[in-house]
Amino acid sequence: MREIVLDTETTGIDPLNGDRIVEIGCVELFNHIATGQHYHTYLNPERDMPAEAEAVHGLSATFLSDKPVFPAVVGDFLDFIGDAQLVIHNATFDIGFLNMELVRIGMPKLINPVVDTVKIARKRFPGAPASLDALCRRFEIDNSNRTLHGALLDSQLLAEVYLELMGGRQPDLVLAGGPVATQPGLDAGPARITRTARPPRPHAPLPDELAAHEAFVKGLKNAAWLA
Repeated sequence: MREIVLDTETTGIDPLNGDRIVEIGCVELFNHIATGQHYHTYLNPERDMPAEAEAVHGLSATFLSDKPVFPAVVGDFLDFIGDAQLVIHNATFDIGFLNMELVRIGMPKLINPVVDTVKIARKRFPGAPASLDALCRRFEIDNSNRTLHGALLDSQLLAEVYLELMGGRQPDLVLAGGPVATQPGLDAGPARITRTARPPRPHAPLPDELAAHEAFVKGLKNAAWLA
């Protein structure tokens, strides 16, 4: 199954109030294995950059001024994600922004299936922090380069977190002779386990155990099995 781990950076938190996307990053997975294929672009939001947003991702209006606008890249973006399942941390946020950008230029909203890793994390670890940084710490994933938010870096980290949330890097591995998950292009047969039979354990009572049992039984009064 093909999946796309996706993240965006924006000018704020409300696409209905004029906030825009300024960066998109995507990482491709196939059968829960990273393929090395990715999509990344910065975007000119055609508006100012609030200081509080710049403090999060470090992208200034000056830096973004010569970057493409969303209509110029939407074709490449949609071609990359195709009909794949999208894996997103706090999916409502990113999907809301992407759909707003699409509607703005007269295109239909995304209909891809979506997996929200925040919901998965909260279900697996109730009451525990579910931020990307917190999950990286939990799974001992190196996020030392994440001094600021960045869509591509965050997608790469989220891909690792997602695989851990799904049970590790080989969630489809079967050890009892069934099919196993394989990397595209590799021919792997079923996994089999050779077991060595152990000799049966002795369970017969020892003579002193039999004598002790007989003495115990003789001491019983009105035992039902002796009637």
